[in-house]
Amino acid sequence: MTRRLLWIFLGALLFGVIAIGGAFGWGYAQFTQPGPASLDRTVLLPKGSSLNNIAERLAVAGVIDRPLVFRIGVRVGGWGRGLKAGEYRFPAQISMRGAVEILRKGDTVVRRVTIPEGLSSRQVVALLAQTQGLRGDVAEVPAEGTLLPETYHYSYGDERAVLLARMTEAMNTTLATLWPLRDQGLPFANPDEARILAAMVEKETSLPDERPRVAGVFINRLRRGMRLQSDPTVVYGLTEGGSPLGRALSRADLDLRTPYNTYRIAGLPPGPIANPGRAAIGAVLHPLVSNELYFVADGTGGHAFAATFAEHRRNVRRWRRAKAAGKR
Repeated sequence: MTRRLLWIFLGALLFGVIAIGGAFGWGYAQFTQPGPASLDRTVLLPKGSSLNNIAERLAVAGVIDRPLVFRIGVRVGGWGRGLKAGEYRFPAQISMRGAVEILRKGDTVVRRVTIPEGLSSRQVVALLAQTQGLRGDVAEVPAEGTLLPETYHYSYGDERAVLLARMTEAMNTTLATLWPLRDQGLPFANPDEARILAAMVEKETSLPDERPRVAGVFINRLRRGMRLQSDPTVVYGLTEGGSPLGRALSRADLDLRTPYNTYRIAGLPPGPIANPGRAAIGAVLHPLVSNELYFVADGTGGHAFAATFAEHRRNVRRWRRAKAAGKR
């Protein structure tokens, strides 16, 4: 009887081992085989998500179809503490094992935000306030002209203040790099003055090939002691970089005395009127050499340049005729 019980026990043990082995084999196959998603899926895993929460979110998104197998596989592999929160993109048909590797590496989705040249700092902050995936309030708007416009990468949950700090660092690095390479004899005492003029150039023209030419006109006027007479500085004096003016400048606007009205003040305004890009900074440090002192819109998106006031007046009349014709 004892021998019979022993054989029964051994048989049951063998059956259990085979069953466990079969279950393990089945679970391993499920864990490593292609997943159910026919398309790439993006899933957000908040900070503090438990393994159960992660498995549930992946299942709801269609990345996996057996949350229990996923949880067991993670625990057996000892990866429970290595799964990182964030926003992830999972390729179509990725296996549970592949999904775990993505979560362990922290390969989060890289988002992008582009800061256009010529925005004021207030406008940049407003743009970031509407940018999805960023968090946190901005306690203080950065000083005008201290943010470098370009495309920045970020991850879901990054702080707006941190991104602004990166923009400030990028501007400082750009100025520190470009300033020593400037042309000789420019009428700038320091990089800040170059940045002030670069912001004016940025607001005057959006055409890349015009920037050095516009910069050359302003520099010629500075050297002669002429007032810069830049309309965008008048606008900034009225709006302080807030909402667009929304109307054409009037004679009263040009006569209004503000610290930024270059029709009324001599030399550069006290600070930048926008955040200039790298190209505008480069333009004022390497301006086009000419004898031109004036420019006016030509009605086609560019400008007509002139070396004499008489020529400039003719260009103004042509612009007014083109403007009047466009209204008919």
